[in-house]
Amino acid sequence: MLSRLALHAAGALAPALKNAAPLAPGVLQTTRIFHTASPRLAPLPPLPEHGGKVRHGLIPEEFFEFMYPKTGVTGPYVLGTVITADTFAAMSTLGLFVYIVKKYGASVAAFADKLREDQLAEAEGLKQTSMKNIQDAIDLEKQQQDLVGKRHYLFDVQRNNIAMTIELFYRERLHKVYTEVKNRLDYHIAKQNMMRRKEQEHMITWVENHVVKSISAQQEKETIAKCIAEDVFSVTLNKNIPLKKKKKKKKTVSNTIKRLSATPQIHTTCHWFTKIC
Repeated sequence: MLSRLALHAAGALAPALKNAAPLAPGVLQTTRIFHTASPRLAPLPPLPEHGGKVRHGLIPEEFFEFMYPKTGVTGPYVLGTVITADTFAAMSTLGLFVYIVKKYGASVAAFADKLREDQLAEAEGLKQTSMKNIQDAIDLEKQQQDLVGKRHYLFDVQRNNIAMTIELFYRERLHKVYTEVKNRLDYHIAKQNMMRRKEQEHMITWVENHVVKSISAQQEKETIAKCIAEDVFSVTLNKNIPLKKKKKKKKTVSNTIKRLSATPQIHTTCHWFTKIC
């Protein structure tokens, strides 16, 4: 039936649509302010600034005014006296709800309060933990800022450490140079001492050999006889002198030269060798 009514209305509007101007895209007026200016084709009342009066927090006052002419002074309250099948179900449900509230309300409320307290305690713990972490982060940031403010001390310490390291390397190398120079000087001194000792030994050997070669057989006999006479004289002299500990004379080069110089022929050679030594 509704489809027939729609088709009949469409057939009546067909001639009017044919004579109407073709639709074209329009542009919305940008200067128009909604809800303040009246539209051209559909004037609307301005929106109220405040809401209307209500009863019981949600029933509008207009509903009561609408019901008063029909139900009298009782108004819409008369609707509460209507008894239907749903009324008994509502009353039973309400009674059951009251019984449950009276019976288990306290325990449920205690459980809900405990659950709420646990949730609040957990939330408080999370809050305190978060605040502690934030405070620790703030303290750490302050410490870092203090360290940044004192970083010039770190640079001074590093600079001093580098200077001490350089000084240590310098002193080590200086000691190494001193040791090398001392070793080389000791080597040259030892070399010179050895050369001097070898030269003296060679000179002593050479002089002794030449002195021995220059002594003739007659001179050797005279020297031996003189030495024997001196020994006999010293033995005779020692008999009259108390015995004393005599120091052993070391046989040195100078003593040998003095004994050999007693011979007149080699006195000059021994005197020259003594000067050299």
